Amino acid sequence: MDGMTVLEELPTAAGGRERRRTELARFLKACRARVTPEDVGLPPGLRRRTPGLRREEVAQLAGVGVTWYTWLEQGRPINASEQVLLAVSRALRLDGTERQHLFRLAGMAPSPLAQPAPPELSPSIQVILDSLAPLPAAVSNTRFDVLSFNRPYRSLFGTERMRPSHGVFFNSLWCMLTAPACCNPCENPEETLPRMVAVLRSAYGKHVGEPAWEDHVQRLSAGSELFRELWARQEVSPPHTLRRAFRHPELGVMRLNATYLTMPGVPECYIVVYVPENPEDRELVERLDSLTPGGWTHTCTP
Repeated sequence: MDGMTVLEELPTAAGGRERRRTELARFLKACRARVTPEDVGLPPGLRRRTPGLRREEVAQLAGVGVTWYTWLEQGRPINASEQVLLAVSRALRLDGTERQHLFRLAGMAPSPLAQPAPPELSPSIQVILDSLAPLPAAVSNTRFDVLSFNRPYRSLFGTERMRPSHGVFFNSLWCMLTAPACCNPCENPEETLPRMVAVLRSAYGKHVGEPAWEDHVQRLSAGSELFRELWARQEVSPPHTLRRAFRHPELGVMRLNATYLTMPGVPECYIVVYVPENPEDRELVERLDSLTPGGWTHTCTP
């Protein structure tokens, strides 16, 4: 298989291409480390100095040259065909989300050079959010910036930051990563935060090298050691229904399923609705709408 066959690549800034190649190299290395020889039917062998597969084993499984694959994983300026990337993704046992992430990092998906301005939400969106009460609901983008919300959501997160900056009220991931234990709304961070960071990285694959996104990741990295650890895992995941446990200062712990609804007319944004798991949680949720929200004791925007 000719690994050097070029699939037409969309134009992008030189700095963006270099950053994308670096991210691609890190992603491939992390994925290779997660696959054992037994996973792909190879003998384990002796004296393996690194976890997972060797580069030559990936090249063998994908049907490409060892030198070419080594250059790809080193982030060298080479191009790959769609056929070859599919073969590499099969060798590394990537799922659908990981495969899309690989293609984006290889420059085979749209990657606009400039971060678009936050979308202007139609007034009807707020009507929809309000009609979902007593269920907490909000509009968020792929960076977890909260763009709009209803009253139960405001009570759940306890934020009074009602004057948005550049269309953004606050960032829910930043709040959960940096809030002190006394004020953190997240009751199960060990389950919730890894998945949120994986969703963020999946979206980041479309924007590698863009100043707004790079600055966002740098701020999160500077503000949270946990974020740095989770980000280094190179895990990617799509938004999907996720069980969340919230701690409310007056109502206690409630368990809700975060369900994401896409918004075709608003790129990279979605409505998230929190649905209670059982009658006890439903009773607590119904009381949210009548509460006066408290204020955060720390900033909710990185």
